Amino acid sequence: MLALMAGPANAQSPEQHAAIRLVAHPTVATSWLNRDTTRAIFAMRQRTWPDGEAVQVFVLPNRDPVHARFAKEQLAVYPHQLQLAWDRMVFSGMGQAPNRVSNQLEMREKVANTPGALGYLEREYIDESVHVISME
Repeated sequence: MLALMAGPANAQSPEQHAAIRLVAHPTVATSWLNRDTTRAIFAMRQRTWPDGEAVQVFVLPNRDPVHARFAKEQLAVYPHQLQLAWDRMVFSGMGQAPNRVSNQLEMREKVANTPGALGYLEREYIDESVHVISME
């Protein structure tokens, strides 16, 4: 179970929250996700989109500052909490870790070319090859 963060990270302005956006494969029908669903998907507890299509999760390395900002600002968890959740899934045999990419260019390419994919990008990396998903 992921514990929610408390403190200043949750009290940031909407502009800062918008700096990193959820992105999906262009054929994903979902246009918005709430924080709980997004957290469940990135913690690898929810394996499908609301329409039943399998989700392929992509993440940046744990030490990447964009990954840390995404985890804290969008999911309200610390990156090490996500890693612990992934490790538990893998070591218990109950699931697998998300797909790792080395940078945002690779993230965009993998999400754009993998059906059911979900990832995150800073606004300047977003183009028409990916579908932006709002988070509410």
